[in-house]
Amino acid sequence: MSALPGPGTLVLASGNAGKLRELGALLAGLPYRIVPQRELGVEDAAETGLTFVENALLKARHASAATGLPALADDSGLIVDALDGAPGLYSARYAGSPTDDAANNAKLLAALRGVPEARRSARFYAVIVLLRHAEDPQPLIAEGTWEGRIVETPRGANGFGYNPVFLDPAHGLTAAEMDPTLKDHISHRAIALQRLRERLSAERGA
Repeated sequence: MSALPGPGTLVLASGNAGKLRELGALLAGLPYRIVPQRELGVEDAAETGLTFVENALLKARHASAATGLPALADDSGLIVDALDGAPGLYSARYAGSPTDDAANNAKLLAALRGVPEARRSARFYAVIVLLRHAEDPQPLIAEGTWEGRIVETPRGANGFGYNPVFLDPAHGLTAAEMDPTLKDHISHRAIALQRLRERLSAERGA
């Protein structure tokens, strides 16, 4: 098994400001200095994979190859059952490029117009990948899901992406209405990162 990276710099392979904030908070306490890739002159990788895990690996490998450092990347999206899984892998560019959260939400709500509440089930999905180096044959991979449903009208001003239209039934709040501290405990990304932490701890203790 490849050695885990020791304390030092870990490149965060994302240019999304919202993700950087969330991941930075969720990674607090790990024995690394977390540096966004753009601070090291690395641009976003082309996301040409056909699955979330392929895209996460592409992003992490791109950042690691460019910097010579361990890299962490995530890929995530919204899966809506009534739309056969859309927007899915193409969540960020659902309404086209460049990325526009408001346009994505408007397109999603239009696609679900007339769909009853009972059929508006959805989930956020995230996969997080940690590469020790660019050619790492055994990347650490962790997944997380967050079950909910799509509301008819956007609510809340926190977060980014589909947060204003994604309702957590257990709390009766959209992700955009939640305090960030609560969201950072229950989100798909939080679950995936907790599982990654557990794997890191287990391997370090092995």
